[in-house]
Amino acid sequence: MRTVRVSDVTLKQKTAQVLSFREKIELVKLLDKLQADVIELPALEQIKADSLFIKSVGNAVKDSVIAVETECDSEKIDMTWKALQTAAKPRIQIKAPVSLVQMEYLYHKKPEAVKAAAAEAVAYAKTLTEDVEFAAEDATRSERAFLYDILETVIKAGASTVTVCDTAGEMLPGEFAAFIKDVKTNVPSLNEAVLGFACSNDLSLADACSIAGIFAGAGEVKASVYPEETASLGTVANVIRKKGTSYDTDMNVRTVELKRLSDQAARMFTAVRSKTTPFETGVREDISGRFFTVNDDITAVSAEVRSLGYDLSEEDQVKVYEAFKVLAERKEKVSAGEIDAIVASNAMQVPPVYKVEDYIITGCSMLSATAHIRLRRNDEILESVALGDGPVDASFLAIEQILGRHYELDDFQIQAVTEGREAMGEAIVKLRCLGKIYSGRGLSTDIVGSSISAYVNALNKIVYEEETE
Repeated sequence: MRTVRVSDVTLKQKTAQVLSFREKIELVKLLDKLQADVIELPALEQIKADSLFIKSVGNAVKDSVIAVETECDSEKIDMTWKALQTAAKPRIQIKAPVSLVQMEYLYHKKPEAVKAAAAEAVAYAKTLTEDVEFAAEDATRSERAFLYDILETVIKAGASTVTVCDTAGEMLPGEFAAFIKDVKTNVPSLNEAVLGFACSNDLSLADACSIAGIFAGAGEVKASVYPEETASLGTVANVIRKKGTSYDTDMNVRTVELKRLSDQAARMFTAVRSKTTPFETGVREDISGRFFTVNDDITAVSAEVRSLGYDLSEEDQVKVYEAFKVLAERKEKVSAGEIDAIVASNAMQVPPVYKVEDYIITGCSMLSATAHIRLRRNDEILESVALGDGPVDASFLAIEQILGRHYELDDFQIQAVTEGREAMGEAIVKLRCLGKIYSGRGLSTDIVGSSISAYVNALNKIVYEEETE
C-alpha cells in the first residue's frame, strides 16, 4: 500500500492572519495530533516576531515535519534555519518560479539563471538539513522541457521533495493527472525524491485535481484543514479513506478525528472578537496539571518557563529558580501556574515608565462598564475613557487608547491570596509583543485595581525593552 503524505498549508493562507499567536500554536498542536505529515509556515518577514513563532511551533510539535518557506538566497536560508533548527523534524522549503511569465516579468530572471540559483540554494540548504523541498511555482504553465530539467537539477543538488504548483488553477482533473504522469515519466531522478503538488482553487476544482494527482502517482499533497484557495484536507482524506484501497493508496491522517478537529479549527477562524473587549478569541485559563518539587533543578524549571512562552535571559532564569526554591521549600508541590506568577514577579524587572495615577469605574456590571484611567509618564498625565464588556475589559481598553496600540492579551489570571473582608487579590497579565511574552503581576484588595497594575507592569517591560534596544 502506497502512503501519500499530507502537507497542511493552513497557516500560509491570508485567513490565518486573523488568528492570535496562541490560536496558531493551538492549531499546529491539533494538526500534529491529526498526524499531518508536514505543517507549513510562511516565510520570515518580521524577523524577530516570525523567528519566535517558528521556534514556538518547533517546541509545540512533536511528530509532524515543520516546513518553512524561503527564497533562493543564502542569507535568507540562514535566517530561516536559525529559527527552524530546534524543531524535531525541520524542513527548508525553497520556492522559485518556473514559468516564463513569472521568471521574466515578475522576477526578472532568465530560465538558466533561475535553474542555477535554485540548484545553489538547494545544495546550500542540504548542508544544514537533510529535508529540503523545492517548490516549482506556476509549474503547469512552464515550458515542459525546462520544468523537467530544473526538477532533475534540484534533485541532484539534494532536494528530497519536489513540488509542482498549479498556481493559476486552470487545469481540469484529467489534465492535472496527465501532467503528474508526464512529470514522473520525464524526470528519472524522481526515484530518489518524493513528487508533491499544490492546486489552486480558482475553478473550484482543487479537491478534484488533488485527488486526480494522488491517484496519478504523486507522493505528497498540499491541502488545508480550513481551505481558502487550496484543496480541502477533509475532502481529500475522506475520498482516500473510501476509495484509496482501489488505487492501493493510503494516508497517515487520522480521518476518524478529522471532522471534529476541522470544526475546532473553523471556530478559530470564524469567531468574531468583540469591539468592547481587549481579549483575543480563545484566551482562557490553561491548566497543565504539571507540578514541581524542591528536588527539581534549574534545567527543569527553565524548561517549564520556556513552555509557558517566555524567553528569559540567564540572569532572569537564575532569579526565577531562586524564587521557586524559596516557595518549594514551603510547599510540597509548586504548580505551573505558580511558576507563571514567579516569572511575573521576579523576571525582567524594570524601572516603571508608566505609573497608575488613578482610575474610576462606573456603570459597573458583569456585562458592561465604563473605565476612566489616568496614567503618569514622567511628568505628563495621560488619560482615557472606554466602554467595555466588564470593568477589567473597559480598563484594559482605556489603557490601549492611551498607548495608541493594541498588544495581544495572551493570558489573564486572577486569584485570592489572602482571606477575610480585606482579602488581597492577585492578577497576572501576559501581553505578547513581536511574538514574545511579557508578564505583569498586580496585588490589591480591589481585583480591578490589581488587574490594572498587572497590565501596566507588563506594559512597562515592553516599553523598557523597546527603548533600550
